[in-house]
Formats: sequence, C-alpha cells, structure tokens
Amino acid sequence: MNANTIILLLLIGLVSGVFGGMLGIGGGVIMIPALVFLFGMSQQTAQGTSLAVMLPPIGLLAVLNYYKAGQLNMKYALIISAAFLIGGYFGSLISLNIPENIMRRLFAVLMIVISIKMFFEK
Repeated sequence: MNANTIILLLLIGLVSGVFGGMLGIGGGVIMIPALVFLFGMSQQTAQGTSLAVMLPPIGLLAVLNYYKAGQLNMKYALIISAAFLIGGYFGSLISLNIPENIMRRLFAVLMIVISIKMFFEK
C-alpha cells in the first residue's frame, strides 16, 4: 500500500465521518461508492469493508460473513475507521451550527446526486 492509497483512504474516512456526524450518513452513502469508484472494489467488498469500519456498533456477524467469503479489505477498513472517528467529531460540530431545514435539504440533495450517479454508472 503506497502513500497515495493511504491518503485517499484517510480522505474517505474523514469525508464519511464529517457527513456521518453532520447528516447521519457515511458508510452506505459515502464510503461504499468511494471504494467502488476510486478503488474499483466490487460492491460486496466495498460493503464488507464499510461494515468493518463500523463493526462494533453495527455488524459483527455481517462482517464475519463478508470475511469468510473473502469480500473484506481489513487494512482499508482500519485506516478509514481512524479517519472516520475524527471526521465524525468535526461533522457533528458543523451540523449543530446549521439550521434543521438546511440540513434536511443538504441530505436530500446528497442522496439525489449519489442515486443518479449510481443509477447511470455502468
């Protein structure tokens, strides 16, 4: 794993953490598409890696299934989770200073943009 890969993984973790803290999203909406589009991961490997990032609170048993099937990149998951922790902290600080109606609109726009991108991607 080279420095560029580590930097990109840290950025994915930070952005996912910020959006997670700010909008209550991160893994499924930010991290999975980033791993698929930026690293060429399969959907399943991206999902397994994303779940490993959030392992303790969310999906220990699901992660075990992805791991057994060979659909988990643990190195990536550990790097992203460290950055996700920091990003979540700052994202929550940002969110607490934005009016609720604007937050709702930001969430809606983000979901629409990602949905359109995923729908039309090959």
